Amino acid sequence: QVRVDESGGGLVQAGGSRRLSCAASRNIGAINAMGWYRQAPGKEREFVASITSTGSTNYADPVKGRFTISRDGAKNTVYLQMNNLKPDDTAVYYCAIRTWDSYRYNYWGQGTQVTVSR
Repeated sequence: QVRVDESGGGLVQAGGSRRLSCAASRNIGAINAMGWYRQAPGKEREFVASITSTGSTNYADPVKGRFTISRDGAKNTVYLQMNNLKPDDTAVYYCAIRTWDSYRYNYWGQGTQVTVSR
Protein backbone atom coordinates (compact mmCIF):
# COMPACT_ATOMS: atom_id res chain seq x y z
CA GLN A 1 0.00 0.00 0.00
CA VAL A 2 1.36 3.40 -0.99
CA ARG A 3 1.77 5.91 1.81
CA VAL A 4 2.13 9.66 1.53
CA ASP A 5 2.79 11.19 4.93
CA GLU A 6 2.97 14.90 5.68
CA SER A 7 4.28 16.59 8.78
CA GLY A 8 5.25 20.00 10.07
CA GLY A 9 1.94 21.77 10.37
CA GLY A 10 0.96 23.79 13.40
CA LEU A 11 0.30 27.23 14.80
CA VAL A 12 2.67 30.07 13.96
CA GLN A 13 2.55 33.83 14.37
CA ALA A 14 2.41 36.14 11.39
CA GLY A 15 5.91 36.79 10.11
CA GLY A 16 7.13 33.45 11.35
CA SER A 17 8.34 30.37 9.49
CA ARG A 18 7.32 26.77 9.16
CA ARG A 19 8.72 23.78 7.26
CA LEU A 20 6.47 21.09 5.90
CA SER A 21 7.70 17.64 4.93
CA CYS A 22 6.14 14.92 2.85
CA ALA A 23 7.50 11.41 2.46
CA ALA A 24 6.24 8.80 0.03
CA SER A 25 6.71 5.11 0.52
CA ARG A 26 9.23 3.26 -1.64
CA ASN A 27 6.59 1.28 -3.48
CA ILE A 28 5.10 4.39 -5.05
CA GLY A 29 7.21 3.91 -8.15
CA ALA A 30 9.23 6.42 -10.12
CA ILE A 31 8.26 9.97 -9.20
CA ASN A 32 8.07 12.67 -11.84
CA ALA A 33 6.88 15.68 -9.89
CA MET A 34 5.98 16.56 -6.32
CA GLY A 35 3.95 19.50 -5.17
CA TRP A 36 1.96 21.25 -2.52
CA TYR A 37 -1.61 22.44 -2.60
CA ARG A 38 -3.66 24.13 0.10
CA GLN A 39 -7.28 24.60 0.99
CA ALA A 40 -8.52 27.37 3.24
CA PRO A 41 -11.91 27.23 4.96
CA GLY A 42 -14.71 27.91 2.49
CA LYS A 43 -12.34 27.97 -0.48
CA GLU A 44 -11.31 25.55 -3.18
CA ARG A 45 -8.02 23.73 -3.11
CA GLU A 46 -5.31 25.77 -4.80
CA PHE A 47 -1.85 25.16 -6.14
CA VAL A 48 1.07 26.35 -4.02
CA ALA A 49 4.31 25.00 -5.48
CA SER A 50 5.79 22.12 -7.43
CA ILE A 51 9.14 20.61 -8.30
CA THR A 52 10.05 18.16 -11.03
CA SER A 53 12.55 15.33 -11.02
CA THR A 54 15.04 17.66 -12.71
CA GLY A 55 14.62 20.31 -10.04
CA SER A 56 12.47 22.74 -11.99
CA THR A 57 10.19 24.66 -9.65
CA ASN A 58 6.97 26.58 -9.99
CA TYR A 59 5.17 28.78 -7.46
CA ALA A 60 1.78 30.40 -7.10
CA ASP A 61 2.01 34.18 -7.14
CA PRO A 62 0.87 34.68 -3.51
CA VAL A 63 3.82 32.67 -2.17
CA LYS A 64 6.61 33.70 -4.53
CA GLY A 65 9.60 35.01 -2.64
CA ARG A 66 8.34 33.58 0.65
CA PHE A 67 8.03 29.82 0.10
CA THR A 68 10.69 27.45 -1.18
CA ILE A 69 10.07 23.92 -2.38
CA SER A 70 12.81 21.30 -2.44
CA ARG A 71 13.07 17.55 -2.68
CA ASP A 72 15.29 14.64 -1.75
CA GLY A 73 14.87 12.12 -4.53
CA ALA A 74 16.69 9.39 -2.69
CA LYS A 75 14.21 9.62 0.16
CA ASN A 76 11.07 10.28 -1.92
CA THR A 77 10.63 13.39 0.17
CA VAL A 78 9.53 16.93 -0.63
CA TYR A 79 9.77 19.96 1.61
CA LEU A 80 8.06 23.33 1.73
CA GLN A 81 9.90 26.05 3.60
CA MET A 82 7.46 28.83 4.41
CA ASN A 83 8.81 32.18 5.56
CA ASN A 84 7.15 35.48 6.40
CA LEU A 85 3.86 33.70 6.92
CA LYS A 86 0.63 35.66 6.70
CA PRO A 87 -2.83 34.95 8.12
CA ASP A 88 -3.99 34.35 4.54
CA ASP A 89 -1.64 31.36 4.43
CA THR A 90 -3.85 29.58 6.95
CA ALA A 91 -5.04 26.38 5.32
CA VAL A 92 -4.74 22.63 5.19
CA TYR A 93 -1.66 21.86 3.11
CA TYR A 94 -1.65 18.77 0.93
CA CYS A 95 1.28 16.98 -0.60
CA ALA A 96 0.75 15.79 -4.16
CA ILE A 97 2.82 13.33 -6.17
CA ARG A 98 2.79 12.51 -9.86
CA THR A 99 4.43 9.31 -11.01
CA TRP A 100 5.76 8.85 -14.51
CA ASP A 101 2.83 6.71 -15.57
CA SER A 102 0.33 9.48 -14.87
CA TYR A 103 -0.39 12.83 -16.51
CA ARG A 104 -1.69 14.37 -13.30
CA TYR A 105 -1.04 14.17 -9.57
CA ASN A 106 -2.14 10.67 -8.64
CA TYR A 107 -1.16 10.40 -5.00
CA TRP A 108 -2.17 12.75 -2.20
CA GLY A 109 -1.39 13.09 1.46
CA GLN A 110 -4.00 13.44 4.15
CA GLY A 111 -3.20 17.12 4.73
CA THR A 112 -1.56 19.05 7.52
CA GLN A 113 -3.05 22.17 9.13
CA VAL A 114 -1.10 25.40 9.16
CA THR A 115 -2.62 28.24 11.16
CA VAL A 116 -1.08 31.70 11.10
CA SER A 117 -2.20 34.02 13.86
CA ARG A 118 -2.14 37.80 13.67
